[in-house]
Amino acid sequence: MPDHEIAALRNLAKEFVETAHKPEQDERRELWRSHNSFESVRPPIYIRAFAFSEWFDDSQLICTDPLLRFYETYFHTMRFRDGIGDDFIIEPWITIPAVYDPPVEDRWGVPTALGEKPHARGAAAFRPELQSEDDFHRLTPPQHRINEKATEERVTRVHDAIGDIVEIHVDRGPMLTMWTGDISTDVAKLRGLEQVMWDAYDRPEWLHRLLGFMRDSILRVQTAAEQAGDFSLANSQNQAMPYAQELADPKPNSHGARRREIWGYVAAQEYTGFGPDMFDDFLLQYQVPIIEAYGLSAYGCCEDLTHKIEKLRRIKNLRRIAVAPAADAQLCAEQIGSDYILSWRPNPSSMIATGLDEDFVRRHLQEHIACFRQNQCQFDITLKDVETVNRQPDNVRRWTAIVRAALENC
Repeated sequence: MPDHEIAALRNLAKEFVETAHKPEQDERRELWRSHNSFESVRPPIYIRAFAFSEWFDDSQLICTDPLLRFYETYFHTMRFRDGIGDDFIIEPWITIPAVYDPPVEDRWGVPTALGEKPHARGAAAFRPELQSEDDFHRLTPPQHRINEKATEERVTRVHDAIGDIVEIHVDRGPMLTMWTGDISTDVAKLRGLEQVMWDAYDRPEWLHRLLGFMRDSILRVQTAAEQAGDFSLANSQNQAMPYAQELADPKPNSHGARRREIWGYVAAQEYTGFGPDMFDDFLLQYQVPIIEAYGLSAYGCCEDLTHKIEKLRRIKNLRRIAVAPAADAQLCAEQIGSDYILSWRPNPSSMIATGLDEDFVRRHLQEHIACFRQNQCQFDITLKDVETVNRQPDNVRRWTAIVRAALENC
């Protein structure tokens, strides 16, 4: 790669490291650590998505090497994050995922891609691979196998460019985790979302067989990764900042960690249309042994869990529950109470997508904050799934400031 590209990347890496070592990062760690352990602190604010493409034009990128270009983009993203004013923690390392054999996209022995999109924001045609019951036999049990040569080549390319500036964490954790390990995501990719709903009525025994196969495969892969010493304390996932007093802090290259030392995470977005009993029967009972292997767990993303919270109580190590825009926040708060952390996700469409109506945002926040406090909820606020900010990226900073003021004044 040309010298001027390396020089630009190294300058970004130096700026990133300086940002990651600012005192406020430790303050945020302590905030989340206390919050996730039910200590009374200010509710944290997390901007999970902010329409980065409307703030940064890819034409500004310099690196021609696709791998280094990825980290160049990451450094620019962290530069923007540093000015948002939320409680996101910029950790002082970058992560390189291991290369798996077979590749992640072939994890079930058949393709799981949703189809080739015509362009970045376009739609894709989707034809699931399991078209009939007999197609079950096309599935192959996933394995935890790392392609060490390919992984080392990837690490070396990044290390040679910026390894003397920023610590490089090699993620050797299992390829079946989070979205590839929650069953819900992949069963819809393998079978088709509508067809899974039909299967629950037309061929329940077959669907149970498929779900059992997926559960056992995920457990086997995660157990193998743990036995191989490939889990790290940096493998925590809770769709927030993974700190808690009961668990070890995230740490790079801390391989040999156990699942009971970190956060686990699953969701059920594809099961939004299932009633509580069928959700329990055709998903949750299969997720429970996966998620309970971890120290603490978080549940939910964009799905409406309003009428499923009582079912979630069967998860012994459950700590966080998502309250999505489609959920009834009042009913969720009444059920969650002080038993779990309530992760509230206000609707980005009304918050910021079409402009920033400050008076509306304040009223909306005040109503929900009052509801959560009335029900003794330990809550945080996450802005996510922001596809657009109406080409006004500064509104992200302003929205965060409004939220912070609302938390202080309520």
